[in-house]
Amino acid sequence: MDINAYWKAALSQQPEEMKVFFHKDAFVNWHNTNEHFTVNEFIKANCEYPGDWDGEIERIEKFSDLIITVVHVYSGDRKISCHVTSFIKIKDGKIAFIDEYWGDDGTTPQWRLDKHIGTPIR
Repeated sequence: MDINAYWKAALSQQPEEMKVFFHKDAFVNWHNTNEHFTVNEFIKANCEYPGDWDGEIERIEKFSDLIITVVHVYSGDRKISCHVTSFIKIKDGKIAFIDEYWGDDGTTPQWRLDKHIGTPIR
């Protein structure tokens, strides 16, 4: 399973390229919005999401048949920025299911700034 090629297809919203990475009965869960997708539904949601998108893989961890990725995803104009953590279960070299957790990027809340705690990561 070439996880870099999968993310390249997903970020560039290429449905036919994405489809080859999945078992036909695979599924994807987006826990933040309580949504469960079949492969075709997930690819439609990903590839028909409005706007142009790009991103970069920030971390990949592999444990037996599980791949965990952290990906920075952003709109082409960089007005929207978020991170997704994906737990990708592999079976016979293809994706069996994905559990994803999305979070919008933003600034530090004022209440924490007021407490003078934490420092920027980068």
